[in-house]
Order: sequence, then structure tokens, then C-alpha cells
Amino acid sequence: MFHPKGPSLFQLARQALSSTIDGYDLLADKFEHTPFRTPDLFVDVLVETALRGAHESILDIGTGTGAIPRGFLRERSDSKIIGVDYSKGMLEEARNLTRSEFADSSVEYVLKNALDIDYENQFDVVTCSGAFGHFEIHEYEQLVANIFRALKPGGRFLFLTYPKPTKANPAYWVARGFNIAMHVRNLVLDPPFIMFYLRFTVEQAAEILWRHGFEVRVEDPDVKLHRSLRLVMATKV
Repeated sequence: MFHPKGPSLFQLARQALSSTIDGYDLLADKFEHTPFRTPDLFVDVLVETALRGAHESILDIGTGTGAIPRGFLRERSDSKIIGVDYSKGMLEEARNLTRSEFADSSVEYVLKNALDIDYENQFDVVTCSGAFGHFEIHEYEQLVANIFRALKPGGRFLFLTYPKPTKANPAYWVARGFNIAMHVRNLVLDPPFIMFYLRFTVEQAAEILWRHGFEVRVEDPDVKLHRSLRLVMATKV
């Protein structure tokens, strides 16, 4: 499905019946061939934005198969880059892909839940892409607090998200339908699989970021086929 090297329907069904972590472990070696991998267009926006300021040290949260760290390495190989994720399988795939593309890599891949990171004043840039749907809404406060603490003064948290769609937008109802299905799945099956849409939208993210002391700027990155996509730049002040 999706791609000859991608997961089959059976493998996707196994993922849906697993916990979030186990599900990604199961699909790790095929994840690059699914539409869920961070698109290169998104990677390019985040990397180009990061390189416009200080970028000696970079933390990528929910790094998955390392699309963003590898994007940085293609442009600048002298930054210290750490990618964190809670899936062993995804991190192993990230290491394999990084080694196959770069003979000498400065990336460190760390097995850790983003809610448990304890870095302090260490990074110029923190990035995150495609991971916000894997947190419960109440967990965003802890996530943002951890990111704020991890950044150096003046450091930036960079990510892409969308404004909350109106009810007149079909995307709103598609996402709501998917979320309802996931809530029902988690009510009847244990362990839960945490994956929801309409999460950490521009409006929701900005409110939480401001509350934790970030200065927030939102731009239109003009990404083809993603006209409503927004680039959020949150600076630790």
C-alpha cells in the first residue's frame, strides 16, 4: 500500500491494534515509504529557517526516521544535532538511513519521550514535525515547558502547523471523523494508540507558547499544495 516498499493493509491493521510505540516499531523499516513521513518540502522550510539564525546545536523532537536531522546534514554538517523519539524501531531506522547517506554524521539519536526530556539551556533550535498528534491535549503544557527549558536564551522553537479549519471546510469533518474513530478504538482496545488531527493548531499553539514565555511569530511559508500551512517561530525571551 502507498508504495511497493510500504506497509500492507495487514501491517497497518496490526499497527492500529498496537500501542503507539509498538505500532511505530512494527512499521519502522517501511515508514519512509508512507505518506506519514515528514515531506521533504516541510523539511526544507524548517532547515532553511533554522539556518537563518544561530544553529550550532539542534534538537529534533519526535524525530522518527530522522528526516529533519538528515535535512540539516545535507546543508550544514557542523551543527550538533540530537534527535529524540520513544520508538526504538524508528530510531534504529534513523541511524541506518543516516549512516547510509553520510559517511561521518554528527547526529545523536536518543531514546526518550519528549515529555521526559531534561535538557537545560543547551540548544539554539528545537524542531518538531508530525509528532503533535501523538500527545494528549493536556500534555502540551509539559511539552512546551520542556522545550522552553531546553533552549538557550534567544533560541527558537520551529514547527509547521495549520490554522483550525472552519466547519465549512471538508477537512474539518474528515479530521473530526478520524478523531472520533480513534477515541472509540481507545475505549474498546488497550493499550491506546494516540494519534489525532486538529491538534496544536496555530491558535492553540500560540496561546500555550505565549503562556510559557515565548515570543511567537507566524509566517506563510508558501509551500506548494499546502496553501494553509503556517510556519511558527517561537523565540525564548
